[in-house]
Amino acid sequence: MVKKVLFLAAVVYTIALVIVTLVDLNDVPSLGSSFDDKIYHVLAYVGLGFLWLTYFRPIISKAGFLYVLAVLLVFGMFLELIQHQINSNRTFDILDLFSNCLGIVLGTIVAKYCNIYKLNIFKALFILFIIN
Repeated sequence: MVKKVLFLAAVVYTIALVIVTLVDLNDVPSLGSSFDDKIYHVLAYVGLGFLWLTYFRPIISKAGFLYVLAVLLVFGMFLELIQHQINSNRTFDILDLFSNCLGIVLGTIVAKYCNIYKLNIFKALFILFIIN
């Protein structure tokens, strides 16, 4: 049951992230800094990395962990690279690309530590939801 919920959460989150990446966003709340956009990118991709690694966690080896990380990094880079071609109001930004990658790495690290310390997945998901 938990495995199905994690898979559904990861798929829904990934689809939502793709949609948010490719559409125009208006009225995004300001955090009061000059790099709000980068913070949002990091947080969004922390969620992506966390959910997918948490889903695959029980069945992957060290090589599998690196494979999931690599696939997520390519996915994050791909979205950043194609967004301006799909929506003319969106632009490519190298710092957004780095923010995506940083978020994925941080999310996978958090998921890995949740596994190491045997943290309750639902508590971790709740904390992640609060952060995002």
